Amino acid sequence: MQSLALGWRLLSRAIVSGIHNEFQLKPRAKVKGPVQFVTGCSGFSKSVSKTPNFKNWSFGDDAYFVAKNTSYDVIGVADGVGGWRNYGIDPAAFPRTLMNICERVVVEDRLNLSSPVKVIEASYQELLEQKTPLIGSSTACIVALNREERRVYSANLGDSGFLIIRDGEVVHRSEEQQHYFNTPFQLAVAPPSQQGLVLSDSPSMADSSSFPVEEGDVIMLGTDGLFDNLSEDMLLRHISQLQDPQPESVQQTASCIAEEAHLLSFDENYLSPFALSAIDMGIDFIGGKPDDITVVIAKITSFSDSI
Repeated sequence: MQSLALGWRLLSRAIVSGIHNEFQLKPRAKVKGPVQFVTGCSGFSKSVSKTPNFKNWSFGDDAYFVAKNTSYDVIGVADGVGGWRNYGIDPAAFPRTLMNICERVVVEDRLNLSSPVKVIEASYQELLEQKTPLIGSSTACIVALNREERRVYSANLGDSGFLIIRDGEVVHRSEEQQHYFNTPFQLAVAPPSQQGLVLSDSPSMADSSSFPVEEGDVIMLGTDGLFDNLSEDMLLRHISQLQDPQPESVQQTASCIAEEAHLLSFDENYLSPFALSAIDMGIDFIGGKPDDITVVIAKITSFSDSI
């Protein structure tokens, strides 16, 4: 009996020891900490030939914002409809004001940003309720990073948009929305005499998405002046050179991208993405597309990278 008992004790110890060793050999899962945007912004007005026209967070009739609150880092762009200039209306006022309101709504932290379309809806509604109507139209695109979830949420109305780039490849993108060629979905406030005659889409029609992000991912947000003049391969070439997560490097990348897009937009012999789209529609066109250009680069980094 003593021999049998001793055998069981030795067997039990061996089992317990084996279990203990197994748990010791298994590495602990690394807890992923929060991440953040490190951003750089640049752009050009199509009326400027050489230097960026940076004023009040806008480039020509484009506008953008960068903001954060307790849980989210947020970037957004809007592209004003230049046709209002023919009626004596400044096309830049509408998108600039829209982005200013969006920024304030984000900072006030009163909406759930897992649905960025709510920011667009609230800001547009505020424009509609102004005592003196702000006439104009624009596209709108917002990308919000939940720092703890490591996930971005987006809403895009029109032909501005964004790319998420990981290890040299586009892993997620926004969907372009157009009524017909070169006529995007847009928010609008029309004068009483033109009610019902001006294209005006509901914010609820925005394309919404969410996507998990990793450290090192790059989000490129821009107006159509960017994507109409630089192909995806050209954009990826620029991003491939962005290794340093420091703000100066991100800003330099944004500036280089905007400058190349601006230069090519005036090249009459350049087979631009816009020209290729026009040809697909049966339109005989070659060259860049002179337009206002806005690019916002956001590199996903851990908080420790910025210290």
